[in-house]
Amino acid sequence: MLGDPYGSHRVLEPPRALPQAAWRLDNDAARRFDNEIHLAVETLNIDAASFQQMMTASGEKTDAVADLVRQTVRERGKQHNPVTGSGGMLLGRVAWVGPAAARRGFALGDRVATLASLSLTPLALSAVRTVRPESAQLDVEGTAIVFLSAPLVKLPADLPERLALAVCDVAGAVPQVLRHTQAGERIVVIGAGGRSGLLACAAAREKAGPSGAVIGIEPGERFASELEALGICDRVVRADAREALAVREAVLAATGGKEVDFAVSCVTSTGVEPTAILVTRPRGKVYFFAMSTSFTAAALFAEGISRDIDMFIGNGYVEGHVETTFALVRANAPLRELLLRRYG
Repeated sequence: MLGDPYGSHRVLEPPRALPQAAWRLDNDAARRFDNEIHLAVETLNIDAASFQQMMTASGEKTDAVADLVRQTVRERGKQHNPVTGSGGMLLGRVAWVGPAAARRGFALGDRVATLASLSLTPLALSAVRTVRPESAQLDVEGTAIVFLSAPLVKLPADLPERLALAVCDVAGAVPQVLRHTQAGERIVVIGAGGRSGLLACAAAREKAGPSGAVIGIEPGERFASELEALGICDRVVRADAREALAVREAVLAATGGKEVDFAVSCVTSTGVEPTAILVTRPRGKVYFFAMSTSFTAAALFAEGISRDIDMFIGNGYVEGHVETTFALVRANAPLRELLLRRYG
């Protein structure tokens, strides 16, 4: 029996919804549709905004975070944070391939990571074994169902699996930075010391070249120092992205009074949309990668200050994005070692 390639056959509530927008999905892996791939799940990589929200709500207690994840999956049939609306991704092993999905090239036992959000992936958990706050990952036992249209990738043999999973989760940032920037441009990355920020800075350095400028905004001393040690930024500014005017002043001071051509916002905090807009020149570009972004707030603020810029949604999927990001990590040994220390 064939299911809908977009997964609507697994929607339980509300009727006729698509999986990501649905409140509840059918996560019963005993029911098999010929165009599905089923996975034995080992690790959940929760997106940064969702994990931060759960840590705050649980009083920074990892056992309580595990309980929140169990509750969400039990109620919704997927890990779709009802507060942030976001999910993450997972690592596992191929347990079954439907005959109509065999053309995708996956075999039983393949080690894989999902590139579609957990917010649209049917998931059932039998156990949550470990919560690792430093990487926003949970080691679990469970099953997941991948639809025909959902991206899935085999894990590379030359990178540790947890590192590969952490990179896959934010891999969309790198090709977008490469796509939207040019040699010689001024680029600012806000939230530059985190996982997506580090990758965005590395991509910006590669594209801007020696004639361009890459500025990282990072409030945390540890992350800021580690970013400086990589040598991929011309300047690392220690500033809180929620203080838009202060960040603008710091960026102008770093650029000799010039606004930037391209800004990337990787900040998981809310209310930071004005910061990226204020530092960007008229007809420049802003890429909002974080799932915590309010695009309503961004649009209204740009309108309110008469700023004619192009703003891009942080689409996590770009064709070939994982391969592009893995190549960047392989080519930059200091970056790879830093990511390995944090997330591997």
